Amino acid sequence: MNRPVRLPDGASWEILPPSAILRLEPEGADQLLDRLEAGVPIAPALAEIPKVSDGTAYVFGDTHGDWRSTEAAVARFLPAPLTDFLVGLGDYVDRAPDDCAQGSVANALFLLQLAAQFPGRVLLVKGNHEMHRILPVLPHDLDEEVDTLWGPDIRRYARIAALLERGPLAAVTDSGAYLAHAGFPRNGKGADVRAGFERLTEEQVVDVVWGESGASRSHRGVSVPFTERELKEFLTHVGASVFVRGHDPDLAGRSVFDDRCLTLHTSRIHERFGGVLLARVPLDTRVRHVADLTIEHLETEGREYPAPD
Repeated sequence: MNRPVRLPDGASWEILPPSAILRLEPEGADQLLDRLEAGVPIAPALAEIPKVSDGTAYVFGDTHGDWRSTEAAVARFLPAPLTDFLVGLGDYVDRAPDDCAQGSVANALFLLQLAAQFPGRVLLVKGNHEMHRILPVLPHDLDEEVDTLWGPDIRRYARIAALLERGPLAAVTDSGAYLAHAGFPRNGKGADVRAGFERLTEEQVVDVVWGESGASRSHRGVSVPFTERELKEFLTHVGASVFVRGHDPDLAGRSVFDDRCLTLHTSRIHERFGGVLLARVPLDTRVRHVADLTIEHLETEGREYPAPD
């Protein structure tokens, strides 16, 4: 994708690919940010994805500045952006691979252009790295990358961070998939769960963006790990059956909790754990288990799913 991204007829502007973003002069970067601030929608805390005949939600996990893998995921969505959805599970910035220098900036601005071009169809769920200004996280490379590209100017960093904060905390499909970076809010029950996302406490936000699975061997200690029982209760209350998440490389590519919870990573920095993964969530048929999804390894990594024993 060294040329502007080809869009369907009627698209309002050409999308700059990451390689072109990295060549922008400061003035060009400011113009792009102006355009994004005018076009990127402010999503509800819980985005709802409707039933779509023959529709698919292409869901990718943590990319962490690996814009080469992001391009591969986006290529799945672009052929039918008016019927399909593209959903990122957060952590688009920080820890970029060596061949993606200043990858946090390029990755974020590439995805934000798509969110502006296809409002409501491209959902950039927030991860803990997008919540840095509220809940600090390390490493955090985005501010230094901005300075490296365009000189010291805290305003450019703040503008990019604020645009990423416009994404939802989570999404849910009418077909039965709950999509979030890490976890789900505790203490939410009944029909009010969906509306309750608009008034989450700070502790519940931490559950969503820092949540730990009790099935994992890795625990950061920020949030109490959720259990299979807690997950199933939440899924029932929110009207879903399957949870697709990122955040935890230890569980990448593994289905746990009675085939109801799948963890995705879409960055080569974590490919040794489970690969560079993309999930296809059907929007026209009910999803009841992870087995109802299609999971593939992107060509930046190249293995098959599931991995052989």
